[in-house]
Amino acid sequence: MSIEIRRHEPGRDVKDFVRAGEELFRHDPAWIAPLRFEIKQRLHPRHNPFFERADVALFTAWRGGRLVGRCSASIDREHLRVWDDGTGFFGFFDTIDDVEVAKALLAEAEKFCKVRGMKRIRGPMSLYANEEIGLLVDGFEHPPVMMMGHSLRHQHKLAEACGYGKELDLFCWRYDSTLPIPERTLRAWQNIRALPEVTLRSLDKRNMKRELEAIIDIYNDAWGDKWGFVPATQSEADKMVKELSMILDPDIAFMAEVHGKPAGMCIMVPNLNEAIADMQGRLSPLAVAKLLWRLKVKHPKSSRLIMLGIKKEIRQNVKRYGGLSAAMYVECAKRGSAKGYEWAELSWTRENDPPINVGIRALGAKKYKTYRVFQKALS
Repeated sequence: MSIEIRRHEPGRDVKDFVRAGEELFRHDPAWIAPLRFEIKQRLHPRHNPFFERADVALFTAWRGGRLVGRCSASIDREHLRVWDDGTGFFGFFDTIDDVEVAKALLAEAEKFCKVRGMKRIRGPMSLYANEEIGLLVDGFEHPPVMMMGHSLRHQHKLAEACGYGKELDLFCWRYDSTLPIPERTLRAWQNIRALPEVTLRSLDKRNMKRELEAIIDIYNDAWGDKWGFVPATQSEADKMVKELSMILDPDIAFMAEVHGKPAGMCIMVPNLNEAIADMQGRLSPLAVAKLLWRLKVKHPKSSRLIMLGIKKEIRQNVKRYGGLSAAMYVECAKRGSAKGYEWAELSWTRENDPPINVGIRALGAKKYKTYRVFQKALS
């Protein structure tokens, strides 16, 4: 039976594109349906500032009137400005277990990128590296935490069958609060706290806009030389400030200051996915009230450490501040445990970033998921 590919206009014609995820993952017990309105806003140029710097196409695949897959394609002009590598992207790559369906969708994404002068394609990124990224290659039995993707077990195999090869693996780590903190790591925390010029303080709820602006500044500085990094534009930073303000728990998010100036930050947030797991993507007025109660009063038992970064000038002073990273991980663990969080996902880290992975492992966290980013040359 022939495969029909339909193209959808971002912001106008995304209902079937969103529904494709619900159809494909319907029988996966680990999947958690994202909130429909959030996905629709992310795919709308008026609500997502990513569209200011990118061209985006959305595709669905149909066979015999049945929705059997989806995929996006994007050209990120900021990425090209920073990296100048002729790379386009695909994302939202979800299909039935059928290589012909996968080939048909990826062919459309490849064509979209190729006619715009791209030399290769990378993904999945939905829509870019600060959103869901990679295909699961292990850890399928674990539900995704907030802003992390989920994959069917066949998906990465289909990518390989379509000529895509591994570019990079991304790790997710699980930390259980019942674990004792290793003595060596605890000592690093004690040593840092003993430095008179260093302060690890909670975010100031009264000045959240200023705090989040400092976080963006540290983010752009600390990740500047990392794979896939593109600095946040002002409109993206404003959007991030707005979204984090709604879900942030200031008791488990903190700033590291040196001589009274922001030097590092830790953004750990309640796991929104735990709170919406039974909502099936729908957010009625009653569900809104339930969600707010679960986040602000009861709060989830799990959290996600999204960002932990230190400014380069501080990292370079290894003799005095070499233990700051380890101290911040310990501070995370202590704050989370005191607030009643039972476990946290620390995600994601690059496989080619040993200092970060060693530091997380030293805390006692275990790698429990791997996402793989794929790439293909466009001849």
